[in-house]
Amino acid sequence: MDKIINITPQLESIWERRFNKKAPHKCALVLARGGSKGIPRKNIKMLGGTPLIGWVLRAAVSAEIFDSIWVSTDNERIANIARDYGAQVHYRSEEVSRDKSSSWETVGEFLQYHPEVDIVANIQATSPCLHPFHLQEGMRMLLEDSFDSVFTIAKKHGFLWKEPPQKDMQPININLDLMNRPRRQDYDPEPVENGAFYMYTREVHGQGKTQGGRIAWLEMGGEYSVDIYTDLDWDIAEERLLRFGYHGKHPKIVKLVVITADGVLLDNHVEINARGEELMSYHLSDINAIKHMQSNLVEIRIIAEGENVVQRRLAASLGCKIQENVKNKLEVLDQWREELGLTWRNVGFMGSENTDTPCVKAAGMSACPDDAHEDVQLVSHFISKYKGGQGALREFSEQVLKVNKMSTYKGRVDKTTAYAK
Repeated sequence: MDKIINITPQLESIWERRFNKKAPHKCALVLARGGSKGIPRKNIKMLGGTPLIGWVLRAAVSAEIFDSIWVSTDNERIANIARDYGAQVHYRSEEVSRDKSSSWETVGEFLQYHPEVDIVANIQATSPCLHPFHLQEGMRMLLEDSFDSVFTIAKKHGFLWKEPPQKDMQPININLDLMNRPRRQDYDPEPVENGAFYMYTREVHGQGKTQGGRIAWLEMGGEYSVDIYTDLDWDIAEERLLRFGYHGKHPKIVKLVVITADGVLLDNHVEINARGEELMSYHLSDINAIKHMQSNLVEIRIIAEGENVVQRRLAASLGCKIQENVKNKLEVLDQWREELGLTWRNVGFMGSENTDTPCVKAAGMSACPDDAHEDVQLVSHFISKYKGGQGALREFSEQVLKVNKMSTYKGRVDKTTAYAK
């Protein structure tokens, strides 16, 4: 905090008058219920290889200005991912988890349980291009410039119109002189809320508002003003994130992917032929996915609880190391990680059975098929829409390569290094 604001005795005296304490408690809060209607599982859907909510939590943690960072949710999977990205979890009630529940009501419930909070930054999970420096500047304005509420805007060129009050009437223009229509370069853009965050004091919230008292806006450049409401926004956001997203102080690069033979590489369906031989099947797209990751310098290894000739032949044909009859998968995974000199952030894991749960929790990037055990689904970063042995691995490989592409993209613009060192 001292890096952002020069805390002086005079400033502490002002804070004591405003908040009845010399060091007000500053809280980041992300509202993320499980029942998203526009995009199913939106808050934890993978965007550029990272769960959507992960982008803003990463920015909040790196900003280093908050005394606490929280996610308010009614969903256990969201809660687990929130913890993975450094947040605490507030389990909201049913009363504020309905489709028509407002953000103000949901923040209000949180504040009831947390009387220590003096300032809340309500950060929208749907604004993945938010950077630490945006949050730092908002907090500086609130604490140093003594504003009571700060919200984000983007400036846009556009002529605004209103629907006519009746069908037989003309539409109503708001900011356009029809007799003197200006060129784009001859008029000022309009400030429009972009919803990235709303930062305000407890007192403002107590007035029934999110903007009150001394109000100020923080302008975000158009390149950072990405908001996601529909599937059409998803692809646009992913491309924008390549250059303008905040990828963390130490961007994640997945260098090792370990997959289980049981329920991931193979489909768990066993047939016995007339000679008594067990026949197991796999999906060609999954095999191609392994080759594609290998061609992009990702080490692939296979781990199995049992042994059979199919998985050994597959591993040999792909040039993958395989270990069978494994009783403790986490122990083997950790040995491989150390052998390659990697941190857990560099490790990807895809499992299916409940015995895979410890590995899924440990890996920096984890996934499971659609038919995985519910314990594994609960803690996985990514759940494929395909079943094991039927294309799930291919879908996971796409996310792995997106993470690596995001992390190594050369054209990135990152102002944060100038603000949060």
